[in-house]
Amino acid sequence: MIDVSLKPDSLRTATARAVLRGTPAAIERLRARTLPKGDAVEMARAAAALAVKQTPQLIPYCHPIRVDWVDTQFELGPDTVTITVTVRAVDRTGVEVEAMTGAAVAALTVYDMLKMIDDTLSIESVRLVEKRGGKSDHASAAVAALTAAVLVASDSVAAGQKEDLTGRLLAERLTAAGYTVVETAVVPDDTGTIAGKVRRWADEQEIDLVVTTGGTGLGPRDRTPEAMDAVFEREAPGLMETVRAHGQRRTPKAMLARGRAGVRGRTLIVNLPGSRGAVADALAALLPGLAHACAMLRGEGHEDDPRPAAKG
Repeated sequence: MIDVSLKPDSLRTATARAVLRGTPAAIERLRARTLPKGDAVEMARAAAALAVKQTPQLIPYCHPIRVDWVDTQFELGPDTVTITVTVRAVDRTGVEVEAMTGAAVAALTVYDMLKMIDDTLSIESVRLVEKRGGKSDHASAAVAALTAAVLVASDSVAAGQKEDLTGRLLAERLTAAGYTVVETAVVPDDTGTIAGKVRRWADEQEIDLVVTTGGTGLGPRDRTPEAMDAVFEREAPGLMETVRAHGQRRTPKAMLARGRAGVRGRTLIVNLPGSRGAVADALAALLPGLAHACAMLRGEGHEDDPRPAAKG
């Protein structure tokens, strides 16, 4: 199976469609709900919901998920049955296979209940119509226009006593996400030096995103959060609340991180810990929202919220 342990939960939606073809007489019996085995439409609706929930038992590499909603719609044509299944869940992986499984099993259920009166039946297609949520929702051409810089705060790295691995990881991950990393720098754990470097990036270069790594713990030289007192014009506490909540589900040490996030001018600034594992966890939590935050700082406004309205 693919390892999804680093991924954050998000709203996932998928719609799949199956098409079954038969004789007009058979479809009319389906429409009238006078089949020998009973009401095929309602039976197929129940079968779709059951199949969606059982998909991980049928498809070997499909992750178990917490299904929140299944909706099955039927459209009866002169000689076709179109079955549309929509699945919704808040989880770490998508639900497209679940939706396709539901549509396929619903079509098979109709087939089974019609076959005794129509030997021409065929299931012509089962296909994914749409999926939303996860990485595909956050990929945007706008990210390519965003600049980023990485600041490593570490006495030992600045003195040449230790190799910089975390800053390199940050630059690689941001580049892979579509950002243009214009600079990576290393400074000692000194509040004035840290603050001065971040201010120059924000004020003179107007970099969209500045990510610092290191100096966020409880050690005597961990002073990066204090350096932000001379940098931030506004705090953005939700970012680090998300990072800590995501990290705490993976290690109890996440509670010890004191990183902050905030804004200077049109630059978003985020403080991450100094370990590679903590940085990987933090980026998994942050990347889905960072591009939109940077766009807002550019004055590009709010995008439409893709989430459906609550029912009931």
